[in-house]
Amino acid sequence: MDDHKSPLLAKESPPSSSSSVLVSSLKWILKVVMSVIFVTWVVFLMMYPGSLGDQVLTNWRENSSNTLFGITGSMFLIFSGPILVIAILASLYLIISGEEKVFTKKKISKFPRFRLWTFPVLVDGPFGVVSAAEFLGIMIFSVFFLWAIYAYTLRNLNVLEYFHVLPKNRSIFLLELTGLRFGMIGLLCMVFLFLPISRGSILLRLIDIPFEHATRYHVWLGHITMAFFSLHGLCYIVGWAIQGQLLELLFEWKATGIAVLPGVISLVAGLLMWVTSLHTVRKNYFELFFYTHQLYIVFVVFLALHVGDYLFSIVAGGIFLFILDRFLRFCQSRRTVDVISAKSLPCGTLELVLSKPPNMRYNALSFIFLQVRELSWLQWHPFSVSSSPLDGNHHVAVLIKVLGGWTAKLRDQLSNLYEAENQDQLISPDSYPKITTCVEGPYGHESPYHLAYENLVLVAGGIGITPFFAILSDILHRKRDGKACLPSKVLVVWAIKNSDELSLLSAIDIPSICPFFSKKLNLEIHIYVTRQSEPRLEDGMVHKVVHPSVKPPRTNGCSMSVLVGTGDNIWSGLYLIVSTIGFIAMITLLDIFYIKKYNIATWWYKGLLFVVCMVASVLIFGGLVVVFWHRWGHKTGKVEANGNDKVDLNGEETHNPFAAKLKGLATEEDVQSYTTILYGTRPNFREIFASLNGKWGSVDVGVIVCGPGTLQTTVAKEIRSHSIWRSANHPLFHFNSHSFDL
Repeated sequence: MDDHKSPLLAKESPPSSSSSVLVSSLKWILKVVMSVIFVTWVVFLMMYPGSLGDQVLTNWRENSSNTLFGITGSMFLIFSGPILVIAILASLYLIISGEEKVFTKKKISKFPRFRLWTFPVLVDGPFGVVSAAEFLGIMIFSVFFLWAIYAYTLRNLNVLEYFHVLPKNRSIFLLELTGLRFGMIGLLCMVFLFLPISRGSILLRLIDIPFEHATRYHVWLGHITMAFFSLHGLCYIVGWAIQGQLLELLFEWKATGIAVLPGVISLVAGLLMWVTSLHTVRKNYFELFFYTHQLYIVFVVFLALHVGDYLFSIVAGGIFLFILDRFLRFCQSRRTVDVISAKSLPCGTLELVLSKPPNMRYNALSFIFLQVRELSWLQWHPFSVSSSPLDGNHHVAVLIKVLGGWTAKLRDQLSNLYEAENQDQLISPDSYPKITTCVEGPYGHESPYHLAYENLVLVAGGIGITPFFAILSDILHRKRDGKACLPSKVLVVWAIKNSDELSLLSAIDIPSICPFFSKKLNLEIHIYVTRQSEPRLEDGMVHKVVHPSVKPPRTNGCSMSVLVGTGDNIWSGLYLIVSTIGFIAMITLLDIFYIKKYNIATWWYKGLLFVVCMVASVLIFGGLVVVFWHRWGHKTGKVEANGNDKVDLNGEETHNPFAAKLKGLATEEDVQSYTTILYGTRPNFREIFASLNGKWGSVDVGVIVCGPGTLQTTVAKEIRSHSIWRSANHPLFHFNSHSFDL
């Protein structure tokens, strides 16, 4: 039998009842504490535009500004402190929870169960497919914006009365005051802006929302934040233009108070990022979007210079967590990773098999970011993992469809490599084609949701089938080895344009993984070829035909680095805690021994020092943890690799007698027994779901959709309209190559 260790469902001896109760109690306490802190924090942020919120802040500032932290520290503690405390508690929660996820058979309810995170409420419109929880969040933010505008308007009118502004100056004063309020609302939005884009975020792992899904929240928040910042700048520009002081005030850089010019630079950088991130621009000019978005550094630094340390501390918490994630990604991505093998399928899709250390854990719903230095030193592209963690300890495989310029260059590089390997005469090493890859990740869901349902419906469009190969492989390995695995019925619905794409099926050899699997798993694969009315002569065997694999030359690389936020819970938690403590210590010591001692009062300079402390704490304290983490990963990787199997040219584990024994058991009849190919038609999900309702009845069903937005919308509509799916669906929308024109 295979001796692979499961990263998520290890069959270990059950813990004692006393320790189990203790762990459950600690997890419950941490959940309650985090929930209370989060709700209190959000309520305060919502209240802040009103008089009550302003009074709460005033009282807090009076009681805490004379403490060790000073006035900036008091502002930081109330606005940014809660999210950092939640992050630290979340790391403790994940450490206590461990890696083991035990799924048990669910009791089927006679009544529909409403799941906030999975039930689609909106399926058409600018937001795409929106779950009930997301819709609730949109409504809360919408109410907050209306409330904030209303509350600030009342406060503006009170300010006019308090200062007895003359009628001739009243409109200009009110315009500038309104601009100030718009800027404040923008800052409150920015509190959340950087939280969804931390790829290895402990917060996202806590609520089990993968990065590729959370990016939509960043997009929504980015549009809102830049809209308010644009109104903020526009109000001041109009007011200064009316006064005839536009150019004079636009280039003003005060030592005390708001520095205008840094704000102008920050706003321009933000507008460039905003415009180039619009869907049309991003889809057709991805590189323009990518390079322009690196202006976030200019945007953040000059925002700190614009408002000073006092106001910048409002948004510092989310930015600090992002810096932590970005530095860890930088450390991981510096290592070049060996490409074990590469091949091109007849449909033009590429398969890369990358080396990974045996102690790197991931699940079948993961994806990686890939860089090929021969193509670009700056571009990183996301690809779903097509291999299961149980396929082998030493490799990760990805499928890459040629859709744009970057992927076309990669295909050409592989073609050149194949030609070079087949030349009769030797060629010089300098002219030999190379593929130098770097990897960030894997990232993905914290829990393997595909194992939590007895019945699965996997819906894919085109290359969206990639993560489903990993899911099927994972389920089959577990069925074969007797590991914990709930799914007993799996339906795969795959829509493709041409029969050439059938060659993608060669990425997984189902009967070889689990011979006679039909006794353990009811698997059906329905393939819809939409642009062909009838099969070609060779379609019956097209999935067996692949181009030979090539082995790129070594580039002094090695396995993927274990320095990933979704990796070891203890090290990632220690990295967060040590860096946070170091940051708080640095700003406290800076305030005591420099700012107060030398009476530093320049706002923009204090803002710059605040940013420097944020970055320095991550580099110094976080970097120290990263060094030990790297050494630990290298040491444990060697220990686990000792005696384990290696990987051959085709990306398969070698010296595995059980796997070798399975070779040759798969036959064409085996494949045809569970595969149905329909030509000239599209999947009718209403009929598909209705037929499953009749066959499966009231059962626990998980629906995973991976494909274009139109496919997601179509499936979501049917999920919403069928009671069986309302009661037990879990739609997951995965990152795939359709997201960008690479």
